[in-house]
Amino acid sequence: MRYAITTLGCKVNQFETQAIEAILADNGFLPADECEGADLIIINTCAVTAESGRKSRQAVRRLKSENPNAVCAVCGCFSQLSPGDAAELGADVVHGSGDKKRFIDDIMRALGDRRFYSYVDDPFARRAFEELPGGAVGGRTRAMLKIQDGCVNFCTYCIIPYTRGRLRSLPLESCAAQTEALASEGYRELVVTGIEIASYGRDLAPAKTLADAVEAIAETAGDMRIRLGSLEPTVITEDFCKRLAASGKVCNHFHLSLQSGCDGILSAMNRKYDTERFYEAVMLLREYFPGCGITADLIVGFPGESDEQHEETLRFIRKCSFSSMHIFPYSVRMGTKAAQMPKQLSRAVKAARALQAQTVADEMEREYLMSCVGKVLPVLFETERDGKSIGHAPNYTQVCVDGGQHRKLVENVEIISYFDKMLVGKVV
Repeated sequence: MRYAITTLGCKVNQFETQAIEAILADNGFLPADECEGADLIIINTCAVTAESGRKSRQAVRRLKSENPNAVCAVCGCFSQLSPGDAAELGADVVHGSGDKKRFIDDIMRALGDRRFYSYVDDPFARRAFEELPGGAVGGRTRAMLKIQDGCVNFCTYCIIPYTRGRLRSLPLESCAAQTEALASEGYRELVVTGIEIASYGRDLAPAKTLADAVEAIAETAGDMRIRLGSLEPTVITEDFCKRLAASGKVCNHFHLSLQSGCDGILSAMNRKYDTERFYEAVMLLREYFPGCGITADLIVGFPGESDEQHEETLRFIRKCSFSSMHIFPYSVRMGTKAAQMPKQLSRAVKAARALQAQTVADEMEREYLMSCVGKVLPVLFETERDGKSIGHAPNYTQVCVDGGQHRKLVENVEIISYFDKMLVGKVV
């Protein structure tokens, strides 16, 4: 049996896709080549924005048109929210965001009898964390480990708590055991991910913290370096930074969920911090991880955001000097409080503000890349292209060197220049 799979959305979806592929491989499935048809098509969908939902529907239609005789299985946040829409697109198996093992079981049934199978539960009724195999597909150098699911922050723009349910954490002993298994398979980097990993362990008895999880992972990580997924700034305290730095294995790159640089908008978003607390987190990270890359998400054009508040945000991101940013114009997501707020801004205003913010972000990124020139960075090489090896330094900058013989290796690289958001160096 041959399968084709498409993933939309976040790193958690990417992790769950590789877990699905690992389970399929255990059942004798092989990925379909581009030139051949698939017996099974899987679309792991996203619903974080209205655009994500549109792309999810588009992906289902495209894969079905390319593989008209294949069993079509849909899972993820889009089908969690809109299972009827997924069924109307012609899916044979419709699941939500949970119970991936049952999803595979229903796929096997559908392949056998071509009947329709659907299972979409109440995400708030979920209590246990579903352990899935960590790793990566296709011999990649970087593995993923999901340690947490669910979110109880209820930001006014976000639908994810309604698709993922309450907080659930992978026990510490399982974090350590899965890490040890991945290290034995030869991976060189482990990405620790979850829907909201800053909340890790609050549901465990006794309660644990993300720092506890990182320490448990570091103890069994072997030669793997550890990269953390997106963080809420409230988790970044002096104790947190001290413990991560002491492990000696955490990459000096941190992605922070900013969303706005204006306290009034942060309050309207129901974020749990203000700009003063966010900036404190930035400075703590720079104190304990000198030269670290700090990246951030930013939403511009939130309902009611004035020109002055937008300018306040631009001043704040300049103050933070991020190494890179993801800029998003606010997207109305039905079912959220923000969708019902007055003073929704026009698409033109949101686009203009996104362009202004991106201009500032590009300037900061160039400044950060320039600061790396002359340094020697340990680079994990992942791909080869046009006779060059390309990989990432711990600070998450992309690095290129001549020669294609470095893939899957960690090499010390002297950075000599940068070009088009990529550092250029030579192995030393």
